[in-house]
This record gives sequence, C-alpha cells and structure tokens, in this order.
Amino acid sequence: MPTITDTMSADHKRCDELFASAEDAVSKGDWEAGATSFSDFHDATEQHFSKEEAVLFPAFEQSTGMTSGPTQVMRMEHMQMRQLLADMNESVEEKDQEKYLGLSETLIMVMQQHNTKEEQIVYVMADQSLREKADDVLTQMGMN
Repeated sequence: MPTITDTMSADHKRCDELFASAEDAVSKGDWEAGATSFSDFHDATEQHFSKEEAVLFPAFEQSTGMTSGPTQVMRMEHMQMRQLLADMNESVEEKDQEKYLGLSETLIMVMQQHNTKEEQIVYVMADQSLREKADDVLTQMGMN
C-alpha cells in the first residue's frame, strides 16, 4: 500500500525534474523550450498545491483537529511560491533571462525548504493520522 509520504514525495521529484528542465532551457537562451518546460512545471506545481489544499490538508485537519498548525504554514508558503511562479512567468514572457534565473534561485531555495518540511513532518503526520483513510485520500487526489 503506497503511503502519502512516498506518493507526494515522488510528485515533488517530478516537479523538481520539470523545474530543472525549464531552468536548463532558459539558461541556454532557448526560450521556446524554456516556455514549454516552465509551463509544464508551473502546471504540475499548481496541481500539486491544489491536491494538498483541496484534499490532503482538510483530511489531515479533520483527523487531527489541527487547523492552525503545519498545514497553515504550508498554505502560506504555497502563496509565496505562487507569487514567485507568477513573476517567473512574466520573465518568460519578457524573455528576461537574468530575472528568470534570479527568481528561480529564490524559488528553488523556498521549494527545497518547503518540500523538506512536508516530507519530514506533514506527510509523516498525515500517514499516521490518516492511516485508515490513506488510500481514499490518495484516490481523491488522483494519486492512486
């Protein structure tokens, strides 16, 4: 039986690979590939956030009664990353390599810290508190 931690961590890895592809293309000045790769990364990241916010976090909060704990912090970090993604999208449209690469440095740092907190704290707690419902939660997120 797949765990929430394993499943969502694998999705982080998928998003990271898309991020690396976009950054590589932009750093080479290949704006066509960069725009496509960034769009793929942006869409995958937004889908990941949406699954957490619409399914995983509410299920965790209902199960634990913690509504102003780790999930609130994760939502705030999602908002921060969404703003960085919007700014990066603008830099892609402007074909501004310096701006894009600067923002990507910031985003990778924020993402790495965020993903570590999710993988080592939130998902582990979710696996524990949602043990009996994990399959249902993963199915609702389209991850099973």
